[in-house]
Amino acid sequence: MKSEDVMRGLIKVWTDFETKLDQVPIIDKLNRGKFRLEDYKTLLINHRQQVIEGGRWIARAASSIDEHYAELRSQFLQHCITEHKDYKMLEKNYVSIGGKLEDIQNAPKNTGSEALNAFMFHKASQPNPFDMLGAMFIIEGLGQNKAGGWGRAIMEQLDLSQEQVSFYIYHAEHDDEHMEEFDEALNSGILEIENMGEQIIKTAKITARLYQLQLEEIDNV
Repeated sequence: MKSEDVMRGLIKVWTDFETKLDQVPIIDKLNRGKFRLEDYKTLLINHRQQVIEGGRWIARAASSIDEHYAELRSQFLQHCITEHKDYKMLEKNYVSIGGKLEDIQNAPKNTGSEALNAFMFHKASQPNPFDMLGAMFIIEGLGQNKAGGWGRAIMEQLDLSQEQVSFYIYHAEHDDEHMEEFDEALNSGILEIENMGEQIIKTAKITARLYQLQLEEIDNV
């Protein structure tokens, strides 16, 4: 597949994901202006359980890339360095709205987060797991396309400061850079690997479904 074909497939996956995401109860509640402080605490807790693992997924993926793709391995590692402490923003936001640090640090993953985490580590452990670019497209796309709107809506509905929603605002402002990295990687020659384009789209589709699941299962641990 050519990069343009892969992008068309990914955009189709994203469009379907975005529609279904807005139907998830906690996101629907935010969209309808019915969000409450306890909803925000719950969202922060559950996002932390995914975000804290993100750096580990990327580091595992980097360790699975062989010497023929050393530049891409470096890019994966740099991405890991950039993001591996993002969970601390979630902790700071949680404490700023009255939550106890130990509560967010010790909360277990919900069933959807467990499924997403298991899938991501499985994929990252395969040789040259460049199909994880599909997962990156979904997760970084959330930062680029949804996080800012969520952050502003939470600020408005709960009368909070930008400091108290810093995780969402930060990702809205910085994930454009990660999508530029995605484009570079997609056009680096990896699509010459057999079926890689199809695998990138499939991994995006699975990641989207599991990300939606972790928000659907937000109270089910």
